[in-house]
Amino acid sequence: MSRAGWAGHSPAVEVSTARPWHTRPVTVGLVGAGVMGADHARLLSGSVSGARVGGVCDVDEARARQVAGATGARLLSDPFALIADDDIDAVLVASSDPTHEAYVLAAIALGKPVLCEKPLAPTVDGCQRIVDAETAFGSRLVTVGFMRRYDPGYLELKRALDDGEIGAPLVLHCVHRNPTNTPGQPSAAVITNSAVHELDVSRWLLGEEVVEATVHTPRRAAAAGGTADPQLLVLRTASGVLVDVEVFVNAGYGYEVRCELVGEAGTVELDRPSATVQRRGGVIARPLATDWRPRFAEAYRRELQDWVDGVRLAAPPAVSPAATAWDGFAATYLAQACVRALETGAPATVDLPARPKLYEP
Repeated sequence: MSRAGWAGHSPAVEVSTARPWHTRPVTVGLVGAGVMGADHARLLSGSVSGARVGGVCDVDEARARQVAGATGARLLSDPFALIADDDIDAVLVASSDPTHEAYVLAAIALGKPVLCEKPLAPTVDGCQRIVDAETAFGSRLVTVGFMRRYDPGYLELKRALDDGEIGAPLVLHCVHRNPTNTPGQPSAAVITNSAVHELDVSRWLLGEEVVEATVHTPRRAAAAGGTADPQLLVLRTASGVLVDVEVFVNAGYGYEVRCELVGEAGTVELDRPSATVQRRGGVIARPLATDWRPRFAEAYRRELQDWVDGVRLAAPPAVSPAATAWDGFAATYLAQACVRALETGAPATVDLPARPKLYEP
């Protein structure tokens, strides 16, 4: 079955008369079977309707074999062969960051929908090549895995703002903390690997672009080694909204994400996601996750279901928070501006290019 785009100016989709497209599961090819890839495979196999994992590929064959065995998928050794396989309807890229560009471009060339974990590509130039390829194809095929857009809390923040319940936005406060990270990792990675989620969600929540970025670094945490950690990012949007992002990847105590949006008529913030409260030893406590997966488990499930539904319909859902290839480009572009601000100690101007027509709302 040929998959030739989702919508817009794509070639006509060939639909089998024996098994209409919408009546059979979407067969997903998984490139990358690490932590994220294995989680995606588990969700596609057991929690997402209308999908099946049809092929798995990873540089670590033992890891790929384990995921393939758990999902009943075929094991393939060549990622490009998996992407080109006639049985594969759509591709999920969860491999190492430097490989994303090549695999996404291969999927676009074959007209196959592709969900790529963030980043779309580690460099602005790489993201630009993907945007150019998708624009030349004439239809949106690429979704970027910024799963927070599907989190019920973030969705409620956006609804409250869009419905005018808190008035015009003034300030967005964000906190992103991990218990531990690789000691001595490059300071820029704190931005490109962690804070990039806040960079994307800020653009999405506020519906406008950041025009200036500043990065402040306090005294380094002892556990951070040579990494500048924590960091405080201060962003200014085109309309003058300020966004502050505290990112601390060696916080020690657990994984925690907070967000509060301050408007002219009120505020709205993420509630604590913990389902239980413990009372013992003279304290009242809420348990914290040790990493991002349990905190955003529902967001990942919703993201995958939305993507699969779009593939089955041969068109993106009419109302979807999904991040496009352009959003992936913008997030990497903004992250690199923040890295410049970190390295120079001076504000960095963010002069994002014009949005291509394909990605206009």
